[in-house]
Amino acid sequence: MDSFNFSERQQVPVSVVIPVKNEERNIRRCLESLRWAEEIFVVDSQSADRTIKIADEQGGKVVQFFSQGTYPKKKNWALENLPFRHEWVLIVDADEVIPAKLAEEISAVLRRPNGYDGYYINRRFFFLGRWLRYCGYYPSFNLRLFKHRLGRYERMVASGAGDNEVHEHVVLQGKAGYLHEDMLHYAYPDIATWVEKHNRYSNWEAQLEERFRWGDREGDERLIGRWLRHKRLLKSIYLRIPLRFLLRFFYAYIWKKGFLDGKPGFIFCVLLSFYDFLSWAKSFERKIQREDA
Repeated sequence: MDSFNFSERQQVPVSVVIPVKNEERNIRRCLESLRWAEEIFVVDSQSADRTIKIADEQGGKVVQFFSQGTYPKKKNWALENLPFRHEWVLIVDADEVIPAKLAEEISAVLRRPNGYDGYYINRRFFFLGRWLRYCGYYPSFNLRLFKHRLGRYERMVASGAGDNEVHEHVVLQGKAGYLHEDMLHYAYPDIATWVEKHNRYSNWEAQLEERFRWGDREGDERLIGRWLRHKRLLKSIYLRIPLRFLLRFFYAYIWKKGFLDGKPGFIFCVLLSFYDFLSWAKSFERKIQREDA
């Protein structure tokens, strides 16, 4: 892996937050890509593996988060409670990597402010050893770098995805720009990991489906960005389509050219369709359970 050349004087004045739980598989690679940052918090949820030991070895400041089952979730708790030394925070998941060119770009924009209060960063998703250039997964911008006093993750009612914000987006009280360099996202090292994560995510989707379908959502979405608002509007329409899981496959594989990603692309598009089916089936199950109650 390439690395950003730095010295103690050149380290970037940013506080990094890495939410973790049982991430011994990923945390070393993530932290090694962040050695240029002046401050790194590893926010743990009582990991039972070697996550904490590795984080300590790599110089991360480990703090424990104890979920109450409701609010706040992990990232908002960190933004509210950690003693940040710096105005800017960078949110990085344990299965993500910040390449040298992105680190250099972050350093440049923080040392030469241009009026922005936050920045969207594009992500490259890797699946079965391949960067998914298509399937609708690239580009994938997410607001990850921002002034911590101005940004909080939106509160969404449903649970089921764990104690950490996964689908929620940052609501920024300010102006956001876009960085040019990509971060690397190794979210799905194998199919078993994909299935485990999306089984949990489908619980969350099933709980939110009624609100999303009819546009009854909590929070102020005006501040999450026009592109994300447009995406959610389309989703509210999409959720009303019969057999939408079949449409999802053709959208990802044909319209978004997933076939150009080879066999990994085909497998990924089938899994996306299955995820939509699982979310729909669990939503139907919830409806039956309410009627029988």
